[in-house]
Amino acid sequence: MKKLVVLLSALCSYFVVGDALAAPIPLEEINPGYVYVGPVSDGGWSYTLDEGRRAVDAANPGLKSTIVESVPEGPEAVAVMERLVRQNKSKLVFATSFGYMDFVQDVAKNHPDTIFIHISGYKRADNVGTIFGRMYEPRYLSGLVAGKMSKSGNIGYVAAHPIPEVIRMINAFTLGARKVNPKATVKVIWLFSWFDPGKEKEAAKALIDSGCDILGMHTDSGAVAQACEEAKTYVIGYSNDMSQYAPTMQLTSPIWRWEKLIGPIVRQVAEGTWKSEAIWLGLKDGAVDLAPFGAAVPEDVRKLVNADKADIISGKLDVFTGPLKDQSGKEIIKKGERMSDDEIWSMNWFVEGVLGDIPK
Repeated sequence: MKKLVVLLSALCSYFVVGDALAAPIPLEEINPGYVYVGPVSDGGWSYTLDEGRRAVDAANPGLKSTIVESVPEGPEAVAVMERLVRQNKSKLVFATSFGYMDFVQDVAKNHPDTIFIHISGYKRADNVGTIFGRMYEPRYLSGLVAGKMSKSGNIGYVAAHPIPEVIRMINAFTLGARKVNPKATVKVIWLFSWFDPGKEKEAAKALIDSGCDILGMHTDSGAVAQACEEAKTYVIGYSNDMSQYAPTMQLTSPIWRWEKLIGPIVRQVAEGTWKSEAIWLGLKDGAVDLAPFGAAVPEDVRKLVNADKADIISGKLDVFTGPLKDQSGKEIIKKGERMSDDEIWSMNWFVEGVLGDIPK
């Protein structure tokens, strides 16, 4: 009996215990693989992800990661992930765009000993976890800036794909703008693409020509910011501090701190404590933030934003607390009620003040 207990104890150190993978993997053997939807030179989404990756590598001696850039959200992603597992011997793979979701599930079934992390998705498995940030929090704060700085109340927004991730960002931005300017509107143009600098720039110009005096954006390059700099129109960036593209016209930018999301995953894998779960971190965790204010943002606006930021971090302020109305004026969330994480995650309706439709 004693021998059996010892044997079972030994086995438990190598196999799954509950939901946690209990076998530690030395840092030098993890070989993380990162699949990017765009080039790391995009200045936005993939650039900030790679900044996070490099920070995590630097903080973990022995860790050496591999990246694959500009991978379409289609079957090609399967081949890329298969190569990372088979050739690169990756024990941890980060798939970093929403459209990879089903392909991650397919590849994960073939490699149960490899851990897959899907960024922005919602499907999990024993060896698939999801991570994302509550970017809607700094989006709301940037909306405060836009609402206060817009002279006309006509604000534009260049958006990538009509999925809940993007919809809730537009809604949070609009709620911030309308808190300080109840008559403000946010006009949306859809691109149906994450990274297309040409289309991004043309959409920005179209919004400016239509009378928008500030633009927000949810795209992956700095093209919208560049267009605003050229047109001398204020812009709220995204992903990265885009003042490099709009040195005089960027007001601020909701930004990612990916090392705060990626770093703990790597350490859990190394320690053998990783388990499949949905991780969603916000301002209080340092996973998302606002870039420094541009010179044009006055002190009273900065104080307003910083006060609401402190209230979000403390839990006093929740972005999606009622009353919330949809575009038709119908009350969707009653006064004082907070939307659940599931409701926020699956949001498929626009709040009052958004101009534009959600394509079906």
